[in-house]
Amino acid sequence: MSLVKPIHVGPVTIDAPVILAPMTGVTDLPFRKIVKRYGAGLTVSEMIASQAMIRETRQSLQKAAWDPVEEPVSLQLAGCTPFEMGEAARLNEQRGAAIIDINMGCPVKKVVNGDAGSALMRDLPLAASIIDATVKAVKVPVTLKMRMGWDHSSLNAPELARIAEDLGVHMITVHGRTRCQMYKGSADWSFIRKVKEATKLPVIANGDICSLEDARTALEQSGADGVMIGRGAYGRPWLLAQVMSDLTGGGHRLDPSMDEQLEVILEQYDAMQSLYGRQTGVNLARKHIGWYTKGLTGSAEFRNSVNQQDDPAVVVEMLREFYSPWLSRAAA
Repeated sequence: MSLVKPIHVGPVTIDAPVILAPMTGVTDLPFRKIVKRYGAGLTVSEMIASQAMIRETRQSLQKAAWDPVEEPVSLQLAGCTPFEMGEAARLNEQRGAAIIDINMGCPVKKVVNGDAGSALMRDLPLAASIIDATVKAVKVPVTLKMRMGWDHSSLNAPELARIAEDLGVHMITVHGRTRCQMYKGSADWSFIRKVKEATKLPVIANGDICSLEDARTALEQSGADGVMIGRGAYGRPWLLAQVMSDLTGGGHRLDPSMDEQLEVILEQYDAMQSLYGRQTGVNLARKHIGWYTKGLTGSAEFRNSVNQQDDPAVVVEMLREFYSPWLSRAAA
């Protein structure tokens, strides 16, 4: 039995709403392509600062880069003025975005201090004017990602959801924590039900969804229309496909073989060198290698040694050697 149904975001249909969360420094183009290939209802870009997008900085263009395999693509923007958000949305629409997602959930100090991200949940009139400007700037649908509120004394997500619906937003994602919780404690999936009851829009549950059981429980407690998976996909780009299969009645999908997992890491490693250049690519890939290898025998020692290494060719050799005991060729 299917636990999720297709949802419509304007003209975009998401057949199985299991969505990859936007995560700065993680959901770049190389990672999203792999996630999408395994299967995901939708992938969302890293958060792009609207000001940087207007200036077309190298970093903002890297974050806005996408591949046809991802279509329809959702590009996420953060900003603190209606004008900048509208301009940045227009630019991303021109770059081929099928959906513009507004970030009102990021809790990071640098973003919040600039009155963007979850800081906007403290100023609903400004939040409303930013949503209004973004919706009016583009023809593609606009979605909104938020938290429960700034803190537990101001849980205003249901109110912001109603405002967003009135202003023409097409879908809401709620991370079940307040800004002040950052990533501490547990996500409160049952609170998301209050947002679901406040709006007719599709609502997506987010936060702490790291397994098939989590996805099922989050849907049950929240009454949401789908799930968004973030940190659960670290080192497991196939998790979304497994959750999709489970929620749509397709049954249990096993993890890929170790041979396939190694090939995925090497593919992502190579793609990161191509996107960022050798040195930056090596540095940014280290955390991914850590996530992929976590839990395997000897992984802590391996991470310590591979993180000292700056030569991509040597890193590739070290990865092949580390994985060799588990490969089917070795077993044969």
